[in-house]
Amino acid sequence: MDPNPFSKNLDKFSWSRVHTFAFIAFSAGFFLEAYIFGMASIATGWVSVPKFLTSTLLAWAPLWLIIGIIVTGPLSDKLGRKTMFYITMTLYGVGAVGLVFSGTYYLILLFLALMLFAAGGEMNTIMIATHEIMPRKHRSKAFFLELNFINVGGFVLGLVGYLVQNQTVFFQRLMIGVTVLIVLMVLIYARLKIPESIRWLEKQGRLEDAEKEMKKYFGDVKIISQEELRPKIKVKKLPTWFKLFVAIVVAAANTIGYGLMTYVLGPYYFPSQTALIILVTNLAEMAVGFVIGAFADSLSRKLLLLISFVGATGFTFLIMGTIPAWSVNLSLFYSLLVLLNIFVGISYLTEDALKSEIWPTLRRGTLTAIARFISIGAYIPTIYLTSNFSIFQYTLFNGLVWAVGTVAAVLWFVKGYETGKGVSVD
Repeated sequence: MDPNPFSKNLDKFSWSRVHTFAFIAFSAGFFLEAYIFGMASIATGWVSVPKFLTSTLLAWAPLWLIIGIIVTGPLSDKLGRKTMFYITMTLYGVGAVGLVFSGTYYLILLFLALMLFAAGGEMNTIMIATHEIMPRKHRSKAFFLELNFINVGGFVLGLVGYLVQNQTVFFQRLMIGVTVLIVLMVLIYARLKIPESIRWLEKQGRLEDAEKEMKKYFGDVKIISQEELRPKIKVKKLPTWFKLFVAIVVAAANTIGYGLMTYVLGPYYFPSQTALIILVTNLAEMAVGFVIGAFADSLSRKLLLLISFVGATGFTFLIMGTIPAWSVNLSLFYSLLVLLNIFVGISYLTEDALKSEIWPTLRRGTLTAIARFISIGAYIPTIYLTSNFSIFQYTLFNGLVWAVGTVAAVLWFVKGYETGKGVSVD
């Protein structure tokens, strides 16, 4: 008997109502992840921070994010994608309500940790579920546009923070908590309308369950003719260690390298512009995300990864060499800020797609989680390593980080295989 009798049709589906609900659910999840991650820096300003916890504060958001990633990644392979969503959404709700009524530093940290844990697991599950649920013809486009809602979340959080910065602390807490709960209601409704991953059910040997999901959610979906789909390709078998190495290095480079001008150079030279700098950065990455996302199914993932890392590296060193010029010219600063973050934004979209699509279905959650755990985890020691760097040293370090990522992108371009351009996730 064919072990994958139903998932063969998944690639041939046209876009349907189910895919629209999945897109809404996953986009809202990415939005919430970014919103919660950025919330840590705002929330800790609501109370006085004990001196001995200052360093802990810097690492709090990425620390709980990676704990959530490494716990829920393997669980999503064991329990299923949809089951994991219900767990993370419950944690979101408890954390959001708790945060609104938190009056002490310790309670704020506790409920932030709860939501960050959920956010790490939520994002991991969305990444793998998108590749498994979305039809082949629209898979890359759906992933890129969904992931771009991280930039939307950052932009909205920056806007909310900017608008309520002079309001009372309780009003700020209420605004942020209510936003989370509204998005959470959208998540719950949309996720009741989407199936469990049929590819995962089949690999688990649960063929009856897979058939039920197919009939319930995809019974009336139009099948695209083979002529409309790109021909299937055979890819060369690569060792897991090589794929993990590339995925971890490009992801770590993006995570560590992100935010040079936005959070370090900009506030240093133009402190009065900090809020606007953050908004402009998120706006630039959001715009390029929507543009690239619209054409993602016709673009080469390998080439896009390479171009974005070369561009980010080149602009970082250009910025380092022209500090005397742009540090006294606000227009030049904003021009370089936008250009750098266009490449940074593309590299983020591309490496996130790559590191979640290149694994076998039964291990997709676990291996994606390992790549994300190590790459985001590597960011934490760099916070302390670079804390006493001069501006020049920090910019040089940033450029070298991007350069290492470029080496990995070159390796994948030469030795790896194409995962974009309408290629099936199988």
